[in-house]
Amino acid sequence: MTAPTSGRVVVAGGSMGGLRAAEQLRAAGWTGTITVIGDEPHMPYNRPPLSKEVLAGKAPFESLAFTPKAAAADVEWRLGTKVVAADLDRRVVALDDGSAIPYDGLVVATGMRPRRLRCPGPLTGRHTVRTLADAQGLRDELTRPGARVVVVGAGFIGCEVAATAVGLGVREVTVVDPFPLPMVGPLGELLGRALLKRHEERGVRFALGTGVSGFEGEDRVTGVVLGDGSVLPADVVVESVGSVANTEWLEGNGLDLSDGVLTCERLRVGGRPEVVAVGDVARFPNARYDGVPRRVEHWSIPTDTAKHAAKALVAHLTGTDGELAPFAPLPTFWSDQHDFRLQSFGAPVLGKDDVRILDGDPDGDVLVGYHTAGQLVGVVALGGQAAAMGAARYRAQLLKQPALTA
Repeated sequence: MTAPTSGRVVVAGGSMGGLRAAEQLRAAGWTGTITVIGDEPHMPYNRPPLSKEVLAGKAPFESLAFTPKAAAADVEWRLGTKVVAADLDRRVVALDDGSAIPYDGLVVATGMRPRRLRCPGPLTGRHTVRTLADAQGLRDELTRPGARVVVVGAGFIGCEVAATAVGLGVREVTVVDPFPLPMVGPLGELLGRALLKRHEERGVRFALGTGVSGFEGEDRVTGVVLGDGSVLPADVVVESVGSVANTEWLEGNGLDLSDGVLTCERLRVGGRPEVVAVGDVARFPNARYDGVPRRVEHWSIPTDTAKHAAKALVAHLTGTDGELAPFAPLPTFWSDQHDFRLQSFGAPVLGKDDVRILDGDPDGDVLVGYHTAGQLVGVVALGGQAAAMGAARYRAQLLKQPALTA
């Protein structure tokens, strides 16, 4: 017998994942109360432009804000408020304003925050890029005449910020990273070398194979001390050294929080069918690949996880829990840098030991395939629109591939 669709679902996290979860709960048939709690004062907005269009002054905030679907118009939003604790046995969450909210279902969507360098030296002049306020503050610094910028970290955000800074006319932009090539972790050496060449041709400098041991300056940063003791002059530092999952509020509930929130193949948390996780805080097994739980920090993941998690949660809350298919998304990402784009489908990181050029040349538009045991598991295009379209043509093939565990 179907249980009534009443009660309350609390969505902890007010970013894109929280919005998509609320929308998908309605789409899955939940007619009870939905309360979304977000620590930023803004309604959910699109984050990828923060390191590009917003930083370059080409996109106002109004263009970033998502418009909730009509079915989710009655969702209760509590913004500027943070979830600080949860008692999963009692089914209640505590907020930083001292209030507590009971729930029938809980969606964990608290996402990530930037990791910070723990090095001696001043804090003023050091920035991260995660929120609208971050991007606005950094833009003010980048537009100062004669600014010298050091970006610590040659991953997605670091390379995008470096490209944007050069586009703004910053006279000196240097990227520091302990790895020998930019973005070599997710993409491997072939595209890492191609990216290095393209960035250098456009004016970005690199200090690779070294870390940061400290910062010079008294009231604000004036230099970045590298691992070998040398110093890079800096008026502005951007720290892009990874992310930390916002899971502290879930401590004390016996969950695996070692890297985000561990879920099962249905995105349920800790064996509790009334708790699910969505977005980049969720560490889930992907049935499309090897079943190893991983977090995925791509733009498509909040929507993909929300669809599956909402179905799983509503099925439990309404007493219709049956055979739900395991979660098996096809990860997708893109990154715009300078005048070129990286476009990917699949899981290139799983195939870095067998990388093959599928089309083109690394010095121009190139399409690269990543393989595991001879099977294509991911494609990445580097170049213009034609290259990106080439990658998209492999999407159907990747969707039809048998699971690696089969």
